[in-house]
Amino acid sequence: MDGRNTHRMSRRDLLRTAGGVAAAGTAAALIGGRASAAPATFTHPGMLHNWGDINRAKVRVKAGNDPWLSGWNRLVANPHSASTWKANPQATIIRGGTGQNYGILYNDIAAAYQNALRWNVAGTTANGDCARDILNAWSAKLTTVTGDADRFLAAGIYGWEFANAAELMRGYSGFDLARFQKMMVDVFYPLNNQFLTKHNDACITNYWANWDLCNVASVLAIGILTDNAAKFDQAVDYFKNGAGNGSIAHAVPFLYSNVDGYDLGQWQESGRDQGHTMMGMGQMGAICEMAWNQGTDLYSYDGRRFMKAAQYVAKYNTGNSVPFTTYTWGSGTNCSKQSQTVISSASRGQVRPVWDMIYYHYARRLNLSVPYIATIAGNGRPEGGGGDYGSDSGGYDQLGFGTLMYAK
Repeated sequence: MDGRNTHRMSRRDLLRTAGGVAAAGTAAALIGGRASAAPATFTHPGMLHNWGDINRAKVRVKAGNDPWLSGWNRLVANPHSASTWKANPQATIIRGGTGQNYGILYNDIAAAYQNALRWNVAGTTANGDCARDILNAWSAKLTTVTGDADRFLAAGIYGWEFANAAELMRGYSGFDLARFQKMMVDVFYPLNNQFLTKHNDACITNYWANWDLCNVASVLAIGILTDNAAKFDQAVDYFKNGAGNGSIAHAVPFLYSNVDGYDLGQWQESGRDQGHTMMGMGQMGAICEMAWNQGTDLYSYDGRRFMKAAQYVAKYNTGNSVPFTTYTWGSGTNCSKQSQTVISSASRGQVRPVWDMIYYHYARRLNLSVPYIATIAGNGRPEGGGGDYGSDSGGYDQLGFGTLMYAK
C-alpha cells in the first residue's frame, strides 16, 4: 500500500495524471515523438521555490511561527548568508585532476542562494545586492568548467544550483540576467548534454545515478531559467525514459510491495554507501520539485516510484531493516560485470538537508502516509544549507533550508 488518502487530492493531481500530458497550460507540440511537458508559458520564480513558498516563509517568519522561524534562524546564522560575502570568480573551474579549485564555486553559489533567500523572505536590500553581485561577477568571468570525469559532476551539481540562485534574483535591479543565462547555456549546458548523451564514452551503466541526476537537474533548471521548452523536455524525457542510471526505472531498479504496510523501492546506490544514496534523494527531489513548479508531476510518475525509494532510504537510515536484491551492472568501457549483494552500512544515518522538500510534498501537499520520511525529516530539522554540513563538496551537494521554504 502507498498510504494514499483518497479524500484529498492536490490541484496538480487534478490537472495532471501521473507523468502524463498536462490537461491545461502546457504546450501541445510533439518533440521527439513524445508530447511536450513544457508549459506554454514558464512560471517565475518556478524552480525550487514559487511565490507561494516565498510568501508563506515571509509571513510565518514575521509572525515568529515555528518551524519557519527556526529555519530562518539557521539561515541567518550561516556565514554564507552574510551580505558582506565577496565573490571570488574564476575564468576556469576545475574538478578532478590537477589544479582543482571548484570549492571556490560551490561556496560562492551557496552565498548567492542564501543571500537571495534572505532578500526574498525579509526584503533586506543588502542581501539582495550581495546575491546580485555574486551572480554578476561569475557571469562576467567564468568561461570553462573542466577537469577529469568529475567535470561532469561540477557542471551538473553547480549548474542547477547556480540557476536556482539566479531564478530568485530575476528582475532584481542591476542583475544581468541575459549575461547569466548565456553563461549557463554556453558553459554548463554543453557538458550536461555531453554526459547525458555520451556518458564519457563509458558503459551506459558505469556511472552511478547521481551523475545522471545532477546533469538532468541542470538541464531542467537551465530550461526554466531561459524559458527554453526543448531543454525542459529533454530533462523530463530523460527522467522518464533515459538509458542511464538516473532515469527513474534505473535509479529505483527493484520494488517491494507491502513491507510492514508500505511499498518500498531499492535505490541504485544503496549497495554503495548511504551518503551518495541520500545525495540521490536530494538530486531527484530537486528535479521533481522544479518540474512540479512548472506543472509537471514527476513526484507521482510511475506509481510514485520516487516516494517508494525515499521511504526505503529513510527507513534504512533511521535504523530499520529493508529488503535488498543483488544489484549487478556493467562497468568501465567494456561493461565488466560488477555486483553488490548486500545493502551498504557506510555513512548510515548521515544527515543531509534533503528531506523536508520530499516530506512536505508527499505528507502535506498530497496527504499521504510516509512515516519513514517523516521520521528522518524530523531528525534533521531545522535544515541548514551549504556550510552547515562540513566543508567538503558533499556538504554543498544540495542548497538546503527546506524547513524554512517548504513547511506547510
